[in-house]
Amino acid sequence: MSSPEPPTHSHGHSHGHGHAPAAPVSRHLRKVIAAVLIPFAAAVVVGLVVLWPGGAPSHKPSGVGFDQPTERARVVKREEVNCADVNAEQQPQPTSPQGQPQPGGAAKGKECEQVTIKVTTGDNAGRTFQTVVTPEATRHYTTGQEVVAAYSPKAPKDLQYSVSDVDRTFPMWVLAAIFAFAVVLVGRLRGVLALVALAASFGVLTLFILPAILQGSNPLVVAVVGGSAIMLIALYMCHGLTARTSVAVLGTLASLLLIGLLGSVFIGWALLTGNTDDTTGLVHGLFPNIEIRGLLLAGIIIGSLGVLDDVTVTQTAAVWELKEADPSASWRRLYGAAMRIGRDHIASVVNTLVLAYAGAALPLLLLFSIAQSSVGTVATSEVVAEEIVRTLVGSIGLVASVPLTTLLAALVVSADRKGQGAPGAVGRGTVPGHGGDGSGTGTVPGQAGATAGAGGRSGRRGARGKRRKR
Repeated sequence: MSSPEPPTHSHGHSHGHGHAPAAPVSRHLRKVIAAVLIPFAAAVVVGLVVLWPGGAPSHKPSGVGFDQPTERARVVKREEVNCADVNAEQQPQPTSPQGQPQPGGAAKGKECEQVTIKVTTGDNAGRTFQTVVTPEATRHYTTGQEVVAAYSPKAPKDLQYSVSDVDRTFPMWVLAAIFAFAVVLVGRLRGVLALVALAASFGVLTLFILPAILQGSNPLVVAVVGGSAIMLIALYMCHGLTARTSVAVLGTLASLLLIGLLGSVFIGWALLTGNTDDTTGLVHGLFPNIEIRGLLLAGIIIGSLGVLDDVTVTQTAAVWELKEADPSASWRRLYGAAMRIGRDHIASVVNTLVLAYAGAALPLLLLFSIAQSSVGTVATSEVVAEEIVRTLVGSIGLVASVPLTTLLAALVVSADRKGQGAPGAVGRGTVPGHGGDGSGTGTVPGQAGATAGAGGRSGRRGARGKRRKR
């Protein structure tokens, strides 16, 4: 009797978390994919070995900006004092046309906060220093609060320590724990693998990419090698060592090459230097051998990698699932159906990128708005043009990755199903000698005339019925 349950597969395919596992591909196709990816993976390994920096170069801290030693400290006392008594009073500011005083400084007679801070780590642990907080300051302190103290050994003793930031270690760790819990709760095993891949990506970034650039290696080459290593680790660890993942790797690689080419052309054509903020200038001042323009291009490649992985994996999975749903579909039909999914993906991802960059540059855009600069002036200034080039080059690579990956996946999955040997080996649950794939090309002797023909619906229903009875 027929049962309402789906037919069993002759080759026990297990179903894990997330996407259903892809059907195994033919040995011939695995050899073709391996012939492409194994040399690429070997080149990445060779690049890692040749460019491995062995750690960041050592240097004496300059005491400027972030390049100064820091220690942990704690607020032990807080009291209100008159601003004039602690020399925190500023001269009255000129009035505005409306007759209101301009902001800035503490007005005469206002109360300031005098905070006593105790250093808790380092050679000078136990030492205290004081700082004054004016009423207009954006950051105020409470007794017992943990802070970060910057140390300037060449300054006078009373001025060697100053508060550079608050210590936000605990809330950051709590947020990271909530993130990890949410990923594992929803993603289960795949969530755990994603977290391991994330840790590996940070390892490649901190142990290879950053130290290699500081050692003077070409930032573009370092970014390509390191980004490729991150891509291989993340994709294969999260999605398994399958042909479907390999197609996503090839699509990501092709898109990264396009992003690198376009980025190199337009960074040079637009005469971008990459030296547009104090942090970049400080890095270049400390390590003059770093090629800042190459650093900008490396940042574009690495920044695009994460979103590219998402797009290529999604498109490849869509093609595979469409083929499983309709084994008789041609590659053209698969490509058309998957591209309809991809167009929605393109619209959402590009909008996400643009808004992400706009949000990061919001204070800068506000300054231009205050200055009442024209749109053309703002867009062509180097600091904004750099972000525009970064956004558009990355978006072009993302847009191109959709048709590239979809076409590659459609061709691979179609060629594989045609090349698995017997005509009845299209679906997953083929049984030798029965041809029960619904293609209308059964291989049981004496049944060729009944199953060949047009391969219509009746043949497919009959084939499914036979499998159910078995």
